[in-house]
Amino acid sequence: MNKLIVFLVFLSFGLTQAQQLNCTVSINSQKLSNSNQQVFKTLQTSLTDLVNKTDWNGQVYKQNEKINCSMFITIESNSSDQFSATIQVQSSRPIYNSTYSSPVLNYNDKDFNFKYTEYENLLFNPTVFESNLVSIISFYSYVILGMDNDSFDAQSGNDNLEIAQNIANIAQQSGNKGWSQIDGNQNRYFLINDLLSPAYAQIRKTSYEYHTGLDLMASDLKGAKEKIKSALVDITKLNASKPNAFLTRVFFDAKSDEIVSIFSGGPTISITDLTESLNRVSPLNSTKWSSIKY
Repeated sequence: MNKLIVFLVFLSFGLTQAQQLNCTVSINSQKLSNSNQQVFKTLQTSLTDLVNKTDWNGQVYKQNEKINCSMFITIESNSSDQFSATIQVQSSRPIYNSTYSSPVLNYNDKDFNFKYTEYENLLFNPTVFESNLVSIISFYSYVILGMDNDSFDAQSGNDNLEIAQNIANIAQQSGNKGWSQIDGNQNRYFLINDLLSPAYAQIRKTSYEYHTGLDLMASDLKGAKEKIKSALVDITKLNASKPNAFLTRVFFDAKSDEIVSIFSGGPTISITDLTESLNRVSPLNSTKWSSIKY
């Protein structure tokens, strides 16, 4: 009987194995005219397995609860097993009582350099630097998880974001570009440190309030728009102390088109103060803000 119980527990564990991401990984190697294209197909399959089959945090998600995301990798150059690339990381979350998914993250990392040999095992170890390739993919997997958590429950992404920060701290010792503050002021180092810094907490608060506003749109469209507007205007609180903050740009890189869409349709609400705030905190998107029709 005891053996039967052990077997059933093991079987149950296998059936509920925790996997949290539903990620599409794509590799574009068109810039390399004379390279072995098969290696990129193998790499794409291996990275897809790494992201989608790894249990990142032990939480059990149903299939329809997994976070939809994508990682689009563009290979710029290579020499033997050394590759220089960029990676566009995107994620979205479903909106309550709708078929719409709202973008949460849309980030382009241009410091994606890695070493890879075809068919090598890609395994994540949270305490060891295995390779820059695994570290970067794992880092963004945890950032996706943390930011998704924040959009449903304020500040609930800390556990995942702290693991991402630990990955960054360990990887920094490798000397690879993008992990250190000396590599520029808009990279992985600042992305994760700013996300966890109390000085930038307003961005995460705005994300939560913005998305809960979206969740109201099916039942109270005007009230939802007022809530989203309030969340966006609140970003000026951060802008007053941290003008041109990196996280502000990251937020609007994901949200600018959606914001225009939300406030260009009915029912109308007063948005004069909103457009003033948007132009102040995100002037790079001023053309988009001027296109809002109301």
